[in-house]
Amino acid sequence: MNRTTLLAALPQAVAKLDPRHLVRTPVIFVVWIGSVLTTVLAVLDPSVFGWGVALWLWATVLFANAAEAIAEGRGRAQAATLRATRTETMAVRLKDDGSTETVPGTALRVGDRVRVKAGEVIPGDGDVVEGVATVDESAITGESAPVVRESGGDRCAVTGGTTVLSDEIVVRVTSKPGETFIDRMIALVEGASRQKTPNEIALTVLLTTLTILFLVTVMAIQPLASYSGGLQQVIVLVALLVCLIPTTIGALLSAIGIAGMDRLVQRNVLAMSGRAVEAAGDVSTLLLDKTGTITLGNRRASELTPVKGATDPELAQAAYLSSLADGTPEGRSIVELALSLDRVEGATSAEALAREGAEFVEFTAQTRMSGVDLSDGTRIRKGATSAVTAWVTQEGGTVPPETAQLADAIAGEGATPLVVARAEAGGPPRVIGLVRLKDVVKPGMAERFETLRSMGIRTVMITGDNRLTAAAIAKEAGVDDFLAEATPEDKMALIIKEQEGGRLVAMTGDGTNDAPALAQADVGLAMNTGTSAAKEAGNMVDLDSDPTKLIEVVAIGKQLLITRGALTTFSIANDIAKYFAIIPAMFVVLFPGLDALNIMRLGSPESAMLSAVIFNALVIIALVPLALRGVHYRPGGAADLLRRNLLVYGLGGVVAPFIGIKAIDLLVSQLPGLS
Repeated sequence: MNRTTLLAALPQAVAKLDPRHLVRTPVIFVVWIGSVLTTVLAVLDPSVFGWGVALWLWATVLFANAAEAIAEGRGRAQAATLRATRTETMAVRLKDDGSTETVPGTALRVGDRVRVKAGEVIPGDGDVVEGVATVDESAITGESAPVVRESGGDRCAVTGGTTVLSDEIVVRVTSKPGETFIDRMIALVEGASRQKTPNEIALTVLLTTLTILFLVTVMAIQPLASYSGGLQQVIVLVALLVCLIPTTIGALLSAIGIAGMDRLVQRNVLAMSGRAVEAAGDVSTLLLDKTGTITLGNRRASELTPVKGATDPELAQAAYLSSLADGTPEGRSIVELALSLDRVEGATSAEALAREGAEFVEFTAQTRMSGVDLSDGTRIRKGATSAVTAWVTQEGGTVPPETAQLADAIAGEGATPLVVARAEAGGPPRVIGLVRLKDVVKPGMAERFETLRSMGIRTVMITGDNRLTAAAIAKEAGVDDFLAEATPEDKMALIIKEQEGGRLVAMTGDGTNDAPALAQADVGLAMNTGTSAAKEAGNMVDLDSDPTKLIEVVAIGKQLLITRGALTTFSIANDIAKYFAIIPAMFVVLFPGLDALNIMRLGSPESAMLSAVIFNALVIIALVPLALRGVHYRPGGAADLLRRNLLVYGLGGVVAPFIGIKAIDLLVSQLPGLS
């Protein structure tokens, strides 16, 4: 935080002096009432002490408002960029009869279909239902590289305000005007839609209770002082109250919450609520997808293994032909491997085969295999071991005994086996071999999971692979458990089971089939490249679509909770030193023995009380950078964190005021009327 940032926040801080705003922060509202009261008393009975207390109480309120204003201001730059994308666009809406009409983007409703061509801005959030195109999403993600959006997959969601760079798509609108993704982003980064989280509400209740208790205590002092023959000035009582109540954490509480969400925004993650950020800090179970998260995700064919009775060229030819129309990275790698082995006769293309009458069988989650039916009647299939062997058996074909053994051996090494079967025209199919798909665990994942384990977080890998492959990858990566051959129902059941013990669960997802699990999880991180259903179900969206970012989200959530706890500890601890400054100063005339408590040897009762009030104000602005940046988080157990918290912020909160108040008193005591 620099002087420019502070000066930019001052106008907003002054605007927040409105009591209708301050009443939402009870501690600071009490300080505001004290400021008004001392100002009136200073006007009626002017004195250096009276005006000094009044001015520094106003500074306390202003610094508290500035902390919140600075935190909110950090999101305004991104909000301004987002508003620039929210321009009025015209949309080509498709009618039911096939004709089109041009309407303003604000006239679109959920379910409308619009056609967007290259160079045009997508008028609203939706899903691609026809076509494929490259889209510029730099206004949303900050990434200049275009992305591909296509119908029928998990990368069909598009965001209003982004631009189509090539080709043409038809988009089905999924959001109302004013409720688009960009609108929600603007509200979130500005903090306008931020609501207090459960922990924040609980802490506010605690601070309010302490304030009421100290208020009653201070009110009881005057009758006792009257009985002792020494009435106290109202300004002195107000100064005592303000120094007793936890003003530091009361002033910084809102800024800490806003800054926590802002740290996520800086990492291109949008939290739909502060509750999600807090939940991330309390997560005890982390569900992670294998492909692309734990492993590199670009599984490639590394070996072709024929079974007895089949030859290498026969297997290579069959694997090549069955993969020509497979546009996945795995399918392309099989084609490349077959060609590199020089065992393919008459290399061709999917288009050429289609012209000759071949029919390609696409992969589906139900069949778990794909292939091709050639024009001469030959049928070729490749896919999961269980799926292909079941097809061969149903068709009356043969499955060599070593098929299962070879598949288990490949899976046991952490690779994925694909079985290839071939049926001659009019004949039964037979298994001819296996393809090994090798995936690589990302470097450093074992260390990251060990760090999570030290934080008390259990990691579970979710994969569609068979148990042997999943077990091998899980062992290599160092996760605590795994769920193999996972279906959407399996994910839901696992989350519910984990939550039954009171544990909080986090997971990532991008597809429509992930939506139920994302909604059930306490922290659901949806990928921006995913479907609208996934983004609506989750309570966080990763604009970079990096599944490993869930680990960073958990760290940020823990940092938020630790920062709040650390500053609460510091706030309560530094009140102890203020007692030694103010209490002796108030009653030393009546009870000279209290001078023994004046261990700071402050100049006079008035300078002691004014110094405490000044320190109380200055410590707020001094801690704003820490509240915005967050306390440095080192993974460790709860006991270690508590010990460090008490040592650094508890002991530091006690020591710092002794030094600060004494230094201020040396200056203040030189003022006329305070000596």
